[in-house]
Amino acid sequence: MDRSRKKPELLAPAGGMDQLEFALHFGADAVYLACDRFGLRQRAANFSLDEIPRAVELAHACEAKVYVTLNAAMTGDDVAVLPAYLEALSAAGIDAVIVSDLGAVRLALRHAPDVAIHISTQASCMNAEAAAMWHELGAKRIVCAREMSVADIAALRAAAPKDLELEAFVHGAMCMAVSGRCLISDHLNGRSANRGHCTQPCRWTYSLVEETRPDERFPVEEDEGGSFILSSKDLNMLHHLDDLANAGVDSIKIEGRVKKAYYVATVVNAYRQVLDGAEPSDFDRDLEAVSHRPYSTGFFYGPAEQAPHGPEYAQTHALAGTVLSCEQRDDGLYDVRIDLRNRFFEGDVLEVLSPGQPVRALSAARIRRIAVSEAEGNPCEWEEAVPVADRATTVYAIASPFPLQPKDLLRVERPDLSARSS
Repeated sequence: MDRSRKKPELLAPAGGMDQLEFALHFGADAVYLACDRFGLRQRAANFSLDEIPRAVELAHACEAKVYVTLNAAMTGDDVAVLPAYLEALSAAGIDAVIVSDLGAVRLALRHAPDVAIHISTQASCMNAEAAAMWHELGAKRIVCAREMSVADIAALRAAAPKDLELEAFVHGAMCMAVSGRCLISDHLNGRSANRGHCTQPCRWTYSLVEETRPDERFPVEEDEGGSFILSSKDLNMLHHLDDLANAGVDSIKIEGRVKKAYYVATVVNAYRQVLDGAEPSDFDRDLEAVSHRPYSTGFFYGPAEQAPHGPEYAQTHALAGTVLSCEQRDDGLYDVRIDLRNRFFEGDVLEVLSPGQPVRALSAARIRRIAVSEAEGNPCEWEEAVPVADRATTVYAIASPFPLQPKDLLRVERPDLSARSS
């Protein structure tokens, strides 16, 4: 990344408090999240209105901003209760709302006048006239439609109002429908993607059925596993951030509010370090370490690509655990306590993700399980040396040759691992 140019904001997904904390730890400039209504990721943990002040407090303490998504399709019942939501969000100190409905814009101006308005990608803003209209209505930022190329964004930037910011998705899942406005989930399952309840039928395998032989299935591709005929490849623009900055993008956005903290931390770390001057190729392996579909550059340099062949998801590493504490020992090593997520054995190579650092490796040594027992009402802690750490959510300790920070991640290689999420 060219350091002489103003760096775009790094905007990270926060599907819950855990993801928010890891996004901040690994260097996000801003996070976007949703409450229990009006967002398009209802499968995420999300936040209650009562939790928003704490989320804002954590982010602002890290000099990061908080944007709240209110971009679901709005019904009359929704707009009736939206004013109270907007007033509560404004009182909590959020920095912006992300909206796509004109009524939501009007209510935001009235009930949260100090909160910036960002126009969601759901609005399909693809030209300078539309951008200027949103700006006249009070918008500070446009989230570019997913279908735009780098050249399209540059043209929009050149003709749009100078103080109107542009945001673009750079990483994560892509939708096969224009700007995410899909009807398939509603049709097949009665669960509307435009109301935040997508069941992702575009990710299912499909086969042909001939009318006179309804019980006989024919794969669409010559593959016994069927074909993912509607499934898009994931977006990955890690090697092209200079192009986006040159086109005038003010904020780069990572998709993934239904992803877990390991995914958020890993991807945020990669983009943060490349924005700060690291070589993109140094972090290609990290983006393979988390659950993903085959990568592409979306529509930025031409038509987006589909992923017709399985397996659809893959990842090379599993999260071993998160660092809880680190103390130096008398022998010069460091005693690291971790919250275990996936097992590892004595001698396994553990890779460490720390903010601003290249990935480091250590050998799992001196594994101890930390236990707490009650003795006459007084808690007593003790350690047990073990050959394997294998009790998830239990605290273990290992020896490290270098210091770590709380919330650093330890991962372990799993070459054949595939998963629905990470």
